[in-house]
Amino acid sequence: MAMRGEHSTLAVTIEEIIYHTRMVTRARRRAIVVADMPFLSYQVSAEDALRNAGRLIKEGGAEAVKLEGGLVVSGAVRRIAEAAIPVMGHIGLTPQSIHRVGGHRVQGRKSGRAPGCRERLLDDARALEAAGAFAIVVEGVPPSLAEEITGAVQILTIGIGAGPACDGQVLVMHDALGLSESFIPRFAKPFANLYQDSLAAAANFVREVRERQFPAPEHCYREARRAE
Repeated sequence: MAMRGEHSTLAVTIEEIIYHTRMVTRARRRAIVVADMPFLSYQVSAEDALRNAGRLIKEGGAEAVKLEGGLVVSGAVRRIAEAAIPVMGHIGLTPQSIHRVGGHRVQGRKSGRAPGCRERLLDDARALEAAGAFAIVVEGVPPSLAEEITGAVQILTIGIGAGPACDGQVLVMHDALGLSESFIPRFAKPFANLYQDSLAAAANFVREVRERQFPAPEHCYREARRAE
């Protein structure tokens, strides 16, 4: 959505994830790379999920994969983990399910075991742990629920819009760097304002070209020496 201007994540293909994962793995030095499995790359069957997860490892160079859902995808998680591929779960606000939940809405506010309810999300977290996940992204839930989920499992929880109680935090790069023109989610904190900086840089470039200040002599190559 941030890179392509899409209204949801649903249009992304496995080939696109492989392409972008390759770019990340070429640049990183120490960090573990977790490739996000796109819509319909793991929901059809456990074998299909394993096949696509394997492509992200073999072709993309990732060390782990992430998929959305809890109880309903625990079979796929187990099959992938059994093949020695580390799996990260993702519960709470799951972007690939926005049509079911009516948009990007906070989850876990209601009690019950229906999808998106508080007790169901706790069940989802436990199911992912039991299936072999090594960590869970917890997105878009009240802080008290994120804290309860973190206490209910032994594996890591990574929060985004879930308060400070998770074991780690993640933030979309564009939100952290202030690259958005206008809308900023409530949970996001810009640590820079690169959108405005970019506009100012472009304006300064145009002005200096028009005024023939750029390129200056220091930006030009020297002439070749003439033979005497």
